[in-house]
Amino acid sequence: MESLFNDIGLIIDGKILPGFVFGIVHVSLVLIGFYTGWSINRLLKLTSKGYISGIIGASLAHVIADLVAALVDPSMRARTLGIVLGGLLPLLLIPFLEKYITKSERHIMVGDHEDIEKDLRDKHNH
Repeated sequence: MESLFNDIGLIIDGKILPGFVFGIVHVSLVLIGFYTGWSINRLLKLTSKGYISGIIGASLAHVIADLVAALVDPSMRARTLGIVLGGLLPLLLIPFLEKYITKSERHIMVGDHEDIEKDLRDKHNH
């Protein structure tokens, strides 16, 4: 396996490409969350508007995936605090964006509920 990694350029100077493990772990955690249905959004919907809980839940899920991935990847471990704080800081923009950004009729969230309901009613051949 090491020779394959070396051949495709994932090993440089005898070490695996910095951030490679981070990327695998981060995206794998997000995929596992999607496929298992584990969702921070469900918990947050109890305390806020549905779409805001979706925004906050998706953001927090990524920060948690970043945290775990940074702790697992030896090349990123020293950067863990910065990654997590950098991921949390933009969440402070949500009240400002919610108050001052007007969502148009063509906003991506408009119509999604109807599409989801239709998909759930349709029979899937899996």
